[in-house]
Amino acid sequence: MYDAAKRATDVVVSAAAIVVAAPLGAAIAWRVHRDDGGPVIFRGLRVGRGGRTFHIFKFRTMAVGADQLGLHVTPGDDPSLTSSGRFLRRWKLDELPQLVNVLRGDMSLVGPRPPTVWDADQYDDDQRHLLDVRPGITDWSSIRYRSQDLLIEGRADPHAAYFELIRPGKMDLAMAYLRHRSYAVDLGILGLTALALLRYRRTDELLQRMVTSVRARA
Repeated sequence: MYDAAKRATDVVVSAAAIVVAAPLGAAIAWRVHRDDGGPVIFRGLRVGRGGRTFHIFKFRTMAVGADQLGLHVTPGDDPSLTSSGRFLRRWKLDELPQLVNVLRGDMSLVGPRPPTVWDADQYDDDQRHLLDVRPGITDWSSIRYRSQDLLIEGRADPHAAYFELIRPGKMDLAMAYLRHRSYAVDLGILGLTALALLRYRRTDELLQRMVTSVRARA
């Protein structure tokens, strides 16, 4: 019942959002192309449900070819970021095309963020269960670490900083979602995501309360 209701919500909401956001998407596409004349959409390889790979869609925020440099995390001061890329990442507008991934069934509105092949290879046996469900646009970990690029900004080794400062917390929250997911939890996450995008200052406090409450009821 939960899976059917979740998928129905994904289809209806993503289809409606694509239509409503079309003018904004067109404006963003024009601005991205104006930066350097390169492609508007970035297609990154990700690992989805059942370990199957798919291409995630994003508005391109980095210079053409930057994805070939072997970087797995991007600090906020990365020189490869385009002039519009910093703005798009700050407001999460680069992720709008992922609504198409949701409509296609690659992703869900709510779920663990889809890992790169490299990141999925780092999963331990428990973490590999994250691949039992559709990855999502948002979840507890993506709200808590919505500014992860700023947390590793200025670090001599961004990859080491990510593994030390961010990845343990992201994995803990992603696993908590996997164990306690429900339709009510999904709606709560969507609400918190909206507050985060609006820069509501108590978002992290509300997030902590929600996670603690859900864990306590288990």
